[in-house]
Amino acid sequence: MNNIILIGMPGVGKSTLGRTLAEKIKYNFIDTDILIQEKVGKPIPQIIKEKGIDNTLQIENEITSKIKVEKSVIATGGSVVYGKKAMENLKKIGKIIYLKQNFETINKRIDNIGERGIIIRKNQTLKDLYEERIPLYEKYADIIIEEGNLSIEETLQVLLNTCEIS
Repeated sequence: MNNIILIGMPGVGKSTLGRTLAEKIKYNFIDTDILIQEKVGKPIPQIIKEKGIDNTLQIENEITSKIKVEKSVIATGGSVVYGKKAMENLKKIGKIIYLKQNFETINKRIDNIGERGIIIRKNQTLKDLYEERIPLYEKYADIIIEEGNLSIEETLQVLLNTCEIS
């Protein structure tokens, strides 16, 4: 249970914050999107294009459900909360931190949905996706950090204080 798992919408800074946190507390850093790309041998957008959304989610669920590490900060893909096995595993191996950001900020930060490999269904807007995922993030979170207008450094400090990490 000594891992820290970051969940939240694309654009909240899970990878950036995760790398910084891992370096600061001398933990390993794992980005599940990179892990998936390495295992499948293709970038996430290509996996989505070739395999479709449901199969991509299944791949994410399978790979994430098999992560067995210690003393690691894990930045997850925004869609990880759709995978029951993945989330059960993450709950078992660490503390889940939901980085919560308002929709307006996320909308400003994400301008290239297709290129980023965001799992979004046809005819679904980013706002729809946001509203669909919020209850899932809240359901699985051990701790919720409201980012608001906080910088990465400020969010990092809140995280360190909240999780009592030195």
